[in-house]
Order: sequence, then structure tokens, then C-alpha cells
Amino acid sequence: MNNQRLLTGLLALALSGAVTCAFGQDSLMITLDQLFETAENHSRQLRPSFSAEEKARREVSVAKAAKLPDIGASLSLSYIGDGFTIRRNFSDYQKAPIPHLGNSLGVTVSQPVFAGGAINAAIDLAELKLTASRYATELQRDNIRFMLTGFYLDIYKYSNLRGVVESSISQARKMLEEMEARYRQGVALRNDITRYELFLSNLELQLVKINNTLNILNSNLVSIAGLPESAVIKPDPGILEGALPSQGEAVWQADASVNAPSIRLAQSKVEISRKAETLTRSGLMPKIGLQAAWNAEGPVLTEVPPINRNLSYWYVGVGVSYNISSLFKSNKDIALNRAATANAADELAAVREDTELSVRGDYIRYLEAYEELKTRKVGVELAERNYSTVATRYSVDMALITDMLDAANAKLDAEQQLVNARIDIIYYYYKLLFTSGKI
Repeated sequence: MNNQRLLTGLLALALSGAVTCAFGQDSLMITLDQLFETAENHSRQLRPSFSAEEKARREVSVAKAAKLPDIGASLSLSYIGDGFTIRRNFSDYQKAPIPHLGNSLGVTVSQPVFAGGAINAAIDLAELKLTASRYATELQRDNIRFMLTGFYLDIYKYSNLRGVVESSISQARKMLEEMEARYRQGVALRNDITRYELFLSNLELQLVKINNTLNILNSNLVSIAGLPESAVIKPDPGILEGALPSQGEAVWQADASVNAPSIRLAQSKVEISRKAETLTRSGLMPKIGLQAAWNAEGPVLTEVPPINRNLSYWYVGVGVSYNISSLFKSNKDIALNRAATANAADELAAVREDTELSVRGDYIRYLEAYEELKTRKVGVELAERNYSTVATRYSVDMALITDMLDAANAKLDAEQQLVNARIDIIYYYYKLLFTSGKI
């Protein structure tokens, strides 16, 4: 393989690779499912989603607590100074002794009976927010899994590319030895040696860049998955051997319409907006509750002279309250909620459309990857045939060492492209799983 072809292949792989993760120094062969499970338990990227879900769960408990009675108790002690009496014209001052120790003890109980549906609506709203939080967690989990899949497959690709470059370096060194021997025999030019020395130098630089890329990908991968920094991930080669299901686009579209977290999250937002409308309408209704209280206060200051005793009394009854201002304020809030519901419905329609288009595009790429695999298989057969022919001609001095090297590199490049084609099939399969909410 010549220098230009190699550099072109390197550039293509660099552009197709996602930002990926890798591990430190302890080699660890791990499957994608194991990687997903590890990230589920240890990824710091998921912790905010879990804590948000727990917060939403607590909010449901708070909303349900509104059904419980409100019970209050009060106790106060006070010092009461002496009073005095005077005429209406503020003359004839006379001191009026009053017991100095004042106390008040009271207990009140209020049980809501009817609140226009506000309490139940608030509970339903909190539960809907909890459901939305779960969908948000699922969406974040799927994003992390798909990100890890991209990193995992990129490590596989770059590892294969490193093998190709290392093989090319080995063959280039072998060719240099042959050329130097020919140069000593006077049948080769020094310029040819210099050219291949430059070619070898470029290959060694590319190998350094590939190793650095693998280190970056490995570091990102272990960080997101929550694995030890010292681990070095080695993808399971068996990932290329598994048979993938060949279901049609309609099946993927049906799965996406039901399982895609992005769609379910958008649906929950519509339901939340509708429930918020119900909660706002409850403000137009009166609030009714049962009330009971007991009080004991002393001294009795309503008598002259004051009575140094506690006056105790209790009552039970029904309390009714109504916010009159809601008649001219709630209609604006209801209109705002209706607009929010309409906006949420529009967002749901847009998410459905985006998901449908994504599934269609991913499915087309998935089928395309199979076609590319067929082409790459033919390419490997042709490269092996070409390598065999050049090797036969080289053995009888009918081909140059450069022809032999080009044929070997072409064979290695074809094998690399074949492996990458298989990886592309797996990538688009997992992309379909991600888009349809089944990853």
C-alpha cells in the first residue's frame, strides 16, 4: 500500500470515529452488555438522573400529605401589667389591679373535605412528574449506552488500524533492508532508499497518533462507565460473530413509537400540562373543611374587675372559603396552561417525526452496511488473489519488492476494511436499538 493510500485510510477512520474511552494498564476484555451493567451501577453521568427521580418521588409523598388533617397547638405565657380607668374626658384616674400571669393554651384541627379537586390533581401532577423523571432517566441511560457503544467499537477499529500500520512498518523495514542490499550491489538508487525511509517515518508517526487516540478513547470510556482508571479495555472479538435479527423497518418504527424514551418523555409533558390545567381550574371552586378547636385562656379580662381564672371553650364546625379574585384571575392562568398544553403537544409531534426519520435513516444505513460487507468480502478475495500472483512473480524475479509490498499492504487494507464493515453493521444495529428505545 502506497503512502497516499495509507494516509487516506487513516483520515477516513479518524473522521468516522466518535470521541471514545479507554483504560489504563490492566487489560480487561469486556462485552458490551457487561459494560452497560457497569455503567448502570457506577457511572457518575447517571447519578443526577437518579437523584432527580428520588426528588420527584419525595414530591409525591408531600402532595399526598395534603390529604392529612392540619393539627396545631399553641401555648403562651405573658406578664400583664395593671390597668387603670379614667373618665371619658381623661380625668379621675383610678388604678385597676389585674392578675399579672397570663396564659393561653389552644389546639386546632382542620380536615379538608372538598378543595375543588386541587389535592387529587396535585397528587396526580406529582406522580406524572415522577413518571417523566423516570423517562428522563431512561433517556440518559440510553444516551450513555449508545455513547459507550460508539467508544467500544471505535477502540476495536483503531486497534485493527494499529495492526495494519504495524504490519506496514514491519514490511517497510524489510523492504529497506532489501533495497540497502541492492544498493551495496549497485542495482538500487540511494534516492529510493531515502524515499522509503521517509515513508517509514510517516508510518511511525501515524502509529504514535493511533496509540494516543486509543489512550484518549480508553480514558473517556472508563470514566463514563465508572471503571478503574488503570483498566485497559479490550473489546470482545466475539461481537463480530453474533447473528443480528433481520426485521423490517415497520417493526423498528412500531417499537420506536412505543418504547422510545424521547417520545414517552414528550407524552408525559403533555399529560403534565393537562393536569396543570385541572389544578388551575380547581381554584374556581370553594374550599370546604371540618374544623375543631379547644382553647383555655386566663385571666378573663373581659370582666371588671378581671377574673383570675381560665376560660375554656371548644367548638366543631364546617369552614367554607372562596377566593373571589379567582373569578377574574384564574381565566388567565387557565389560558396559559392551555397554551402550554398545545406547545407540549406540538413538541410531541415533532419528537415523533424526528424519531421516525431517525429510524428510517438508521435502517437504510443498516442495510447499506450489509451491502458494504459483501463488497469488502469480494475485495479481500481479489486482494488475496493479487497477493498470491505477485508473490509467485516475485519468487521468479518478475516483480519488484515494491510490488510485493504494495500487494501485501493492499491485502492488509482489504482485511481491515472487511472488519470495519462488520463493525459498521453492529454500530447501526445498536443505533436502531438506541433510536427505538431498546438498547
